[in-house]
Amino acid sequence: MIFGLGAFGLWGLLPIYWRELESAGASEVLAHRMLWSLPTALALLAAVRNWSWIRPLLRDPRRLGMLLVSASLISVNWYIFIWAVGEDRVLEASLGYFINPLLTIAIGVLVLRERMRPAQWAAVGVGATAVVVMSVAYGQIPWISLALSVSFAVYSLVKKKTGLDGLEGFTADSALQFLPALGFVLVLAGRGESTFTAEGGAHTALLVGSGLATALPLIFFGAAAVRLPLSTLGLMQYLAPTSMFLLGVLAFHEEMPPERWAGFLLVWTALTILTWDALRTVRRSRRTVARHVPDAATEPAASRDA
Repeated sequence: MIFGLGAFGLWGLLPIYWRELESAGASEVLAHRMLWSLPTALALLAAVRNWSWIRPLLRDPRRLGMLLVSASLISVNWYIFIWAVGEDRVLEASLGYFINPLLTIAIGVLVLRERMRPAQWAAVGVGATAVVVMSVAYGQIPWISLALSVSFAVYSLVKKKTGLDGLEGFTADSALQFLPALGFVLVLAGRGESTFTAEGGAHTALLVGSGLATALPLIFFGAAAVRLPLSTLGLMQYLAPTSMFLLGVLAFHEEMPPERWAGFLLVWTALTILTWDALRTVRRSRRTVARHVPDAATEPAASRDA
């Protein structure tokens, strides 16, 4: 539980971190985030002495291709999120991560041919209605929310097929991101447009620390995923967008007109339906398993009688 709270709590507080780097611009922050992620990942791999997965991966072109796609998708996701924070659109970013579970279910049906239960269909339908309501109210599609949710949902699908755990996948993505990020940072420095050393020591430390800020919640999530039931982990994922929402309203004082409240309330209704259905399914599965497991107290006695 502590690992799970740490992961989703840190993800929910990341807008504060990126807001402190607002003077650098989204492109430079993204480049440094990718640049410093690889040294962080390598240091963590050295600490756990986990190198055996690298050689088989390099011999598998199919998985390398999927990793290239996943690294591109998460780069797009990171850029949009950092840009949204800098443009005072944290509420739209939080909406994207509220929508993400609904979109993940839809992708499971369309791509993986999974079957949805009636309650899941209802939740996805309510979520789609929320997007329509906000699109009509604002006169435009909430593209930030949709771009964040789509990029992360597809990224999750691709990562699922690579078969790498949290730290391994993070290292592989970081390795593919490193050279483009380094090139961009060097070009900025050559043009005299870099803020790396121009904004003071604290600014430099925050840019360097962006790799650790990216890695820590991912590592905590991986530790929680192997220890907690998926039903518990699924409920905890709402902590991050909830924290972002509260930051947007209470700390960054972003506007919440009635139409935005209506959209959020519809999404929260969809997530409530989804959560209720998930908990009901887990309880039903446990009862089914319990009925088919022999009574441990009577089985030995029956064996002795035989």
